[in-house]
Amino acid sequence: MKTLGVDLAAATRKTAAAVLEWSDGGARLAHLALDVGDGEIVRLFGLSDMTGIDCPVGWPDAFLPFIAGHLAFEPQPVLDHDGIAGRRLLAYRDTDRFVTARTGLIPLSVSADRLAHPAMRCAVIQAKIAAEHGPQARDGSGRLAEVYPAASLKSWGLPARGYKGRGGAETQRLSELLAGLQQAAPWLDLAGHEEHLAGSDDMFDALIASLTARAVALGATIRPDDTQARAARTEGWIHLPAGGLGGLSGVQP
Repeated sequence: MKTLGVDLAAATRKTAAAVLEWSDGGARLAHLALDVGDGEIVRLFGLSDMTGIDCPVGWPDAFLPFIAGHLAFEPQPVLDHDGIAGRRLLAYRDTDRFVTARTGLIPLSVSADRLAHPAMRCAVIQAKIAAEHGPQARDGSGRLAEVYPAASLKSWGLPARGYKGRGGAETQRLSELLAGLQQAAPWLDLAGHEEHLAGSDDMFDALIASLTARAVALGATIRPDDTQARAARTEGWIHLPAGGLGGLSGVQP
């Protein structure tokens, strides 16, 4: 099995990709890159069995009727979201609320934060993938799944905060986090990329996205239940690991 992890940014230069090759009892980091364009993501998707992308794959269901009502001067779809509670439905998806309840982490809003820019790019990439490889379900039931590296790390008992940025403290935390990952997953062969991973939180997040993609492929993530399934098909669904890192390799700790 090959899994692709993509840490998607609005800018190509901040976008990273990591490909893991899985074999008996372990995985090897076969490809790691920064400054990754749309064409390369689509190419790597075609070579991989499962892709985990760190970016929202959809918008809240309430958002489009709200915008359409505003454009058409129709007051009711807009007034339906009067007040802070109504605006929260425009800003956050069902899956965002689920992740917060499960992990305590609050995903950035796809419609009301800077995350909207990567999400626009992600929508274009999904269309490019559909053109070459067929449409991919937004709930992760195909070969593309939305992931959230911080939530994956927390689910695996690893630090999920404080490692992003270029300051000395962040760099130290990222180095320690990488060492913790290697200790927790001794079967993971980083193939000499340790320095790159310790120096780039984008590359590190792409690696975590690829590990999470493996969990999705094995059915080892939390799936939407019957009450969440409809929204997951349109809004997207963040896949949280349901088991430990050892289960990904097939070697139990």
